[in-house]
Amino acid sequence: MADFRACRGGRVKIDINCDMGESFGAYRIGEDEKIIDYITSANIACGLHAGDPAVMAATVGLAARHDVAVGAHPGYPDIQGYGRRHIETFPGEIKNYVLYQLGALSAFARAEGIKVRHVKPHGALYNDAAGSERAASEIIEAVKAFDPDLIIFALSGSLFSEMAAAAGIKVANEAFPDRAYTRDGRLVSRNIEGAVIHDIRQVRERVLSLARTGKLTSIDGDEITLHADTLCVHGDTPGAWEIAREIRLSLEMAGITVTAEALV
Repeated sequence: MADFRACRGGRVKIDINCDMGESFGAYRIGEDEKIIDYITSANIACGLHAGDPAVMAATVGLAARHDVAVGAHPGYPDIQGYGRRHIETFPGEIKNYVLYQLGALSAFARAEGIKVRHVKPHGALYNDAAGSERAASEIIEAVKAFDPDLIIFALSGSLFSEMAAAAGIKVANEAFPDRAYTRDGRLVSRNIEGAVIHDIRQVRERVLSLARTGKLTSIDGDEITLHADTLCVHGDTPGAWEIAREIRLSLEMAGITVTAEALV
């Protein structure tokens, strides 16, 4: 059952995160200014899969003004593929990619007088870490070298989540109300029809199922159990801000407090 952390008065609480700051140059992706009102953690692109210095600065500032926790969203160096393509790497290369991006985002956070609080890999790097011991290990090594107090966002039930916890890193297990799952708890490839759920009513039903039972139905029709500390909304999904609003309202109506403090 999902462990929506108990807080005073018998209520429970959870975090809502969103991948943000993914515009770059003349290209605008997502509606960060609209979605910021409904989330509690922002995963900000760090310039390799998306984002650029101007966008990073603006997005960190946006999060700071709205009291939203800031996290790094490092990906493979693949702007053309939006970081969603697996890249073969030499040993140590993933660690250096993550360190590089952590350093970049931390500079902008420091300029705003805040700190980077968490790390969530993006796209193919996230999926690789979920099932690859080497990818997971190198990300963990980068986090420990940079700041071992950072929280790692990892797919609930994944190898990455288990390895990060075993390494002494605080882990936020993540669930995706707007993404389809396989029967083994992995995210369905975006190349498969139905991988991304756009129907707001269906997203609401999935959120409430997580809140009440800790269970979702996979794309194959099987019931799966997920431990969820934080729920993700993809900022590049059309209408993402409406999805985030619906998720937050549904949770609050169910008596669940939406706060970044759920991860503390």
